[in-house]
This record gives sequence, structure tokens and C-alpha cells, in this order.
Amino acid sequence: MQRREPLGGAEFAPETTYLNSASGGLLPRRTADALRAALDEAASHGTMGRDYFGPADASRAAFARLLGIPADRVAVGSSVAVQSAFVAGTLPPGSEVLVPEGDFSSLVNPLAAHPGIKLRTAPLDDLAAAVRPGTALVAFSAVQSLDGRVADLAAVRAAARAHGARTYLDVTQAAGWLPLCADDYDFVAAGAFKWLLCPRGTTFMAFGDPEGRGTAGWPEPRHAGWVAGADFDESCYGPIRQPAPTARRFDEPHALYSYIGARHSLALIEEIGVAAIHAHNTALADHYRAGLVERGHAPLPAPGSAIVSAPGLADAEARLAAEGVKVSVRGGLLRAAFHLYNSTDDADRLLDLLG
Repeated sequence: MQRREPLGGAEFAPETTYLNSASGGLLPRRTADALRAALDEAASHGTMGRDYFGPADASRAAFARLLGIPADRVAVGSSVAVQSAFVAGTLPPGSEVLVPEGDFSSLVNPLAAHPGIKLRTAPLDDLAAAVRPGTALVAFSAVQSLDGRVADLAAVRAAARAHGARTYLDVTQAAGWLPLCADDYDFVAAGAFKWLLCPRGTTFMAFGDPEGRGTAGWPEPRHAGWVAGADFDESCYGPIRQPAPTARRFDEPHALYSYIGARHSLALIEEIGVAAIHAHNTALADHYRAGLVERGHAPLPAPGSAIVSAPGLADAEARLAAEGVKVSVRGGLLRAAFHLYNSTDDADRLLDLLG
């Protein structure tokens, strides 16, 4: 394999060999600088800052560009679990929701806990075949957190459409490195603190338009607060008479500092480009997989993924941490995640330490 150097230049200079983007990304230098400046500003201008809405709107627009939709179809929030609860609330009582076995709990649990929803599971590889008449929603992650498997997006999308089911895609482990188009799905949620390199508390909900319904297919904004009104001054007190005409009607009051950082992190992702990051990440992951096999280890199959999980190596995590190598253990698997700030040297160092 051609040797690969980190992307992003001077934006990253970690003191660790950081291979844990599936848990949380590194903040670019520009993002950290912006956050420090915002905290200094808050000492004189308060926690709403001098421009509460500007950073969120800039982040909204950047996320929309990454997913190929207009900014007016993106809402901002704080967690995928809240977004999943919102989606659950759009379904009538008795609705069947299909999810993959073992998908991430922030996606699945709010659906399972919602009164009246009938949750059904299927293996990820069989998800498309498991869609049936009466399935109201298929909710699934584009990339599995546990083992990095990439869903057959086209097959699930086609099966859902054939049976009249809506789709809810969690791209938390995909946005930022895997090319995606939000218009292919009804709902798309992303926790942006991993591969999109944003501070925690940055979450997006995109409304696709797979059937050309436009805003007529949007649900009621039943959790709307003051930021969701068409006129902020008129929506501060009492019932909101006029929701925003865009997806801002689904906004949560956002954590200002998270979005002050997010606008800068997303700008970096745009500058480098998802296609370039995808090629970089998957090449490093493939190099690491091949190295594991050469050393007698058997990583779980996850073709085309930037995440590599391997059984039988979980006990190495503490030893790796002592050497300054950051990975994670999930479900008894040693999980390494390769992102734009990683290099071939990072993968080789991990392999050498694993022996």
C-alpha cells in the first residue's frame, strides 16, 4: 500500500496515537481556538454570546452541503436519543418498526420505549429481506458502532419503498467519511462529535424527500420551544402561533459553544472533502486488517469500513493505552477507527504493539 500521511496539516498534533474516532473525534486546532475565544467573550457578553443563532445556522448549512440537501431541511439538536424519540412520536399507535439486531441504543431504545410501537429486529445482512407489508419504519445505522459493518443502504432503501415504509438512518458513525445523500431517506440523524470532529452536544436531524412530498410530509413539531417559532420575539411566551417554515421548527435550543466549534470543524471536513477522507480512511483500515491477518488475528468482516474490530485482543487495551495508543473495546472486541488525522505509521505502531 502507498504510505499515507495525515490529512489536515497543522490542524492536528495529538500527543497520542489516536485510533478511537468511533468513540469521539479530535478537535481541530481552529475549533479549539474558536471555543477558547468564545469562553473569553462570555465573561463580558454572557452565555448566549453576541450571536446565538449564527454558529448554529452556519453549522446547519455546512451539514446540509455534506449530505446534499438544502439547509432548510436540517434541524439542530443535542443528541441522537432525543431525535429518535422525536421520530418515534411521529408514528401512530400500533406501528411496526424494524431495526437491526444489536444496533446502537441511542437509535433503538427510544423507539422500543415508545408506547404503542411494535419493535422487530433482524440481522443487519437480512434487514432488507425482513421489511414486510405493515412495516411503518425501518431505523438503522449506516455503519455499525460495534464492528464497523456498512449497511446495504440501497437494498434497505428499495425494500422500504416497495412496502411503503419510511426510513430513519443514523449516520453518526458514517457522516464525515462515508459519502451519503440525505434525500434518500425520510429522517437522518447524526451525532457530530465523532467523525465530523465537532464538540459533544452537536447533533443534526435532516429531513429527506425520497418520494417528493416536500414539507407536506413533515410531522408536527410537537416538541417545539421558543427557537422553533417563525418570529423569535413572538414565540417566547405562550403557545407558538406560527412555527418556522423550515426544519428550524424542529430545532432544540442549542448549546452555543458546541455549535461555535462545529462550524469550524465542518468547514475543515468540507475543505478536505468526504471523497478524499473516505479513500484515506478505508485504505488505512484495509492496511491494518491485512496486518492483523498476517499476525494470525481474524478481524470481523466489514468491507469498505473505516472501523476494524477484532476478537481475542481486548486484553491489549490497557497495555496500548500505557503506550499512548487510544483504541476502544466494545462487546469484547478491540476496535480501531481510522480517520483523516491518522497515518500508515499509526496503523503500523498498533500492529507492532499487538505483535
